[in-house]
Amino acid sequence: MNAIDVHDLVKRFGDKTVVDHVSMQVAEGEIVGFLGPNGSGKTTTIRIMCGLLTPDEGEGRVLGHDIRREGLRIKREVGYMTQKFSFYEDLTIAENLEFVARLYGLKPVATHVADTLADLGMTSRKNQLAGTLSGGWKQRLALAACIMHKPRLLLLDEPTAGVDPKARREFWDEIHRLAHGGLTVLVSTHYMDEAERCHRISYISYGRMLATGTVDQVIADAGLTTFVVHGERLDRIADRLKGRDGVAQVAPFGTTLHVVGPDPERLKAALADIAAEPGIRVEPGQTSLEDVFIQFMSGSRDNMA
Repeated sequence: MNAIDVHDLVKRFGDKTVVDHVSMQVAEGEIVGFLGPNGSGKTTTIRIMCGLLTPDEGEGRVLGHDIRREGLRIKREVGYMTQKFSFYEDLTIAENLEFVARLYGLKPVATHVADTLADLGMTSRKNQLAGTLSGGWKQRLALAACIMHKPRLLLLDEPTAGVDPKARREFWDEIHRLAHGGLTVLVSTHYMDEAERCHRISYISYGRMLATGTVDQVIADAGLTTFVVHGERLDRIADRLKGRDGVAQVAPFGTTLHVVGPDPERLKAALADIAAEPGIRVEPGQTSLEDVFIQFMSGSRDNMA
C-alpha cells in the first residue's frame, strides 16, 4: 500500500504556477529523497501532502485520506519538520516537548516526554534551553517533536541544513531505524550523499517532476557520459573545453577534471586533442548523481522568472 499517492497536483500563487502537475507515489516504510533546486516547488508540494495547502488541481490520498477533504486527519498522522527551527528558544528541551505533547492531547504528558527524550538520547539535556543548543541538537529536538505522537508518515524539509557531518550521519541512522519500524519518510535535501541513502529519489525542477527511481535508475536514465582528465594545469584545459560541441559540464574534482556530455561519441571527439597532449590522461569515469542534478538544472526554466 502507498502512504502517498497523489496525481497531477497544481498550485498557483497569483499568475505563477509553483507546482505543475506533480504526481508521486511513496510506499509504506519507504524512504524517498525529494531533490530539486531552491524555488523548485518542493516545500509547496510537501505542504499540500501534509494538509497545510489545498491544491488548485489534482487529486490524491495520503495515509489513505483524501488530500482535499481530510486535511485534518492527515495532520494528525503526519510529522512535519520544517526548514527553520520553530521551537521556543527560551524554554528547555523538556518544556518544548511538553508543549507539543499537549497540542496533540497526549496523556500522560510526562510519560510521553520521558519516553521521547530517552528514545533519542536527550534525557541528560532535558533542562537545557533550546536556544543554547548546537545545530545538531536543535535538529534532534525537532525530530523528537515530530515523532512524539507516533506518526505514520514523516515529512522532512531540508532537515540537515547547517549541521556537521557527524550529526548528519547520526540523523540518517535514526531515520533508517524509524523506517525499519514501519515509518514512511519523504525528505527534501540538497546533499547528494543523503539522496544516495534513500530507497528512491524524485527530482523536481521549477514545479515539474523530471525523474523518479532508485539513484542508479535516475543516473542511467539521464543518459550522460563522463570522462576524467588527469594532468597538469587543468584550469587551462577546463577553459578550453567549456562551450565545445558535446561538452555539457566541466568541473574540477580534486586533482582531476570531470567532463560530462549527453553523447559519448561527440564527447570523445571534443576530448581528442586534449587526450593527445603529453602529460595528459583521459579515461572513462562514473557519472554521479550530482552530474545528473546539474544537468537537470541547466535544462530547466525558472517558473518564477
